[in-house]
Amino acid sequence: MIQRRIVHFGCALSLALLLGGCSSMLPKSLSESPTFQNFDDARKAIESLQPKKSNLATLSDIGISPAKQPNTLILTHSDIVRKVVNGSVLTKEDLDPGIVTCLDARDACRGWEVNVARIAKARTGNFWADFLNFKRRTETTGWRFNALILMVNDVVVYRAWGGQPVVNEVDVNTNPLGPFQDMGPAVVTNR
Repeated sequence: MIQRRIVHFGCALSLALLLGGCSSMLPKSLSESPTFQNFDDARKAIESLQPKKSNLATLSDIGISPAKQPNTLILTHSDIVRKVVNGSVLTKEDLDPGIVTCLDARDACRGWEVNVARIAKARTGNFWADFLNFKRRTETTGWRFNALILMVNDVVVYRAWGGQPVVNEVDVNTNPLGPFQDMGPAVVTNR
């Protein structure tokens, strides 16, 4: 009799935990930049660079280098030409003087395209509706930052930044047939 009560109690406790904590069982993910904690930190770092004064040591001091900062693209002179000019009707007079200096320097011109972010994705809502594929709700929050740094002989001649200071997206997928939604023609066989 006592064993039966213990089994019933264990089953009731398991069911309560399963139903009560189900939303915590939904998947979550986080991707983040190891260098900058937020969008403003990244912006301030790029704005602190002074064209024709800052150099590779300055960049390394603020944590920007392809070796330390993942997702940093090293640009060649031809990459920079494609990125800046790329069939544009702009003349050299329309471009920033730092860009012109870089383009005129040819092979001495190098660039870094820095892309950093902190993005968290969490599926929220009803566990069973998500698990059975009836309704899945994904919330994406965080920030994205990008910058372009041009250098001639390892001296910064141009820097610019942009990005998305606040990311807040909600994606809801509804499947009225739940787990049978994707079966479709795969179930039908030819005779």
